[in-house]
Amino acid sequence: MNLKLFGEVFVTLLVIVDPPGMVPVFLALTGTMPTRQRTRAGTQAVGLALGVIVVFAVAGQTLLDYLHVELPALQGAGGLLLVLVALQLLTGKTDEPSEQGSTTNVALVPIGTPLLAGPGAIVATMLFVRRAEGAPDYVVIGLGILAVMITVWLVLRFSGVIVRLLRPGGIEVLTRIAGLLLAAIAVQLMADAVAAFVRLYSA
Repeated sequence: MNLKLFGEVFVTLLVIVDPPGMVPVFLALTGTMPTRQRTRAGTQAVGLALGVIVVFAVAGQTLLDYLHVELPALQGAGGLLLVLVALQLLTGKTDEPSEQGSTTNVALVPIGTPLLAGPGAIVATMLFVRRAEGAPDYVVIGLGILAVMITVWLVLRFSGVIVRLLRPGGIEVLTRIAGLLLAAIAVQLMADAVAAFVRLYSA
C-alpha cells in the first residue's frame, strides 16, 4: 500500500473539506431538528458528497468535456448556490425542517454539495486520479477519500453536543455567523472562477 499517496489524499481533502469549519453551517441548518433527523441529515450529506467525489474521480474530466464545461464554471455555479443559502441564513428565512423533504434538501444542498463535495475537493481528486499509475494507486485514492468522509461524518454526528450547549439563542447567533461565512466563501469561489476564466482565455 502506498502510504505516501494515502497521506497526501487524506490530508489534502481533509484540509479542503474542513470538518471543523463545517460544524457552524451544519448546526445553523439543522440545529432545530430532532437528534435523529440531524444525524440522518449528516449521513445523507456525507453519502452524497462521497458519491459525487467518486463519480468525478472516475469520469469527471470526460463528463465536463462532453458537456463543454470548464472547471471554473463549476466553481462559479457553486458560489452562486452558496450566495442563495447565505442570504437565507442572514435574513432568517430558512425552510422549517419539519418535513422529511426539508431534511433531505438541507442534507443534499448545500451541505452535501457544494460544501463537502465542492469544486476544490472535486479538482483535487481528479488530479490525484490523473497521477495514479495503476490499480493499486486507485485503491489507495479510494481509501483516502473514504477515510476523509468517515472523519467528516464523525464530526457531524457528534455536533449535537454543541447544540445542547448553545440552546436556541446560541443557535440563532450561530446561524447569522454561518450566513456571513458562507457569503464570504461564495464571493471567494466566484472571484476565483472569474480569475481562472481570465487566465484561461488570455493564455
